Amino acid sequence: MCEYCGCQALETIDELTQEHDEVVRLISHLRPARQEGGATRMAELAREIAKVLGPHTQVEERGLFPALTGDFPEQIAALEAEHRRIEAVLAEAAADATPPDPTWPDRLMEAMAMLRNHILKEQDGVFPAALANLSTDEWEAVEAARTKAGGTLSRPAA
Repeated sequence: MCEYCGCQALETIDELTQEHDEVVRLISHLRPARQEGGATRMAELAREIAKVLGPHTQVEERGLFPALTGDFPEQIAALEAEHRRIEAVLAEAAADATPPDPTWPDRLMEAMAMLRNHILKEQDGVFPAALANLSTDEWEAVEAARTKAGGTLSRPAA
């Protein structure tokens, strides 16, 4: 996705971007699963997406967002609110179950459309802003958040 500002040269941003790419790849499988009538497969994909987003969100909310909140409070608050809405829909598929609510597939598709737009906001706004604004100490806090959170595609948790 984003490659114009050079922020992916930073390992942390590169890892967050790789996680975004994986989430987008997983989202691309939802429509075919739904067309085949597969709420069960949609739930499996939702769990895979949640597995990637768990540590990813921790890195953003415990490392990256706090460093940017002072300069961009409304934008960061909006991104965090989107995290909560997306997590709520994904959580309905937790515990290896297909959500019994017949509206869940529609709500999942809406949440994943929101997530795709959310990813663009982060890659086109948050990541370049972080590159331009974060101090060495703030980047170290982001790195500490990554080390603690681990990730499904990157370094293991400490």
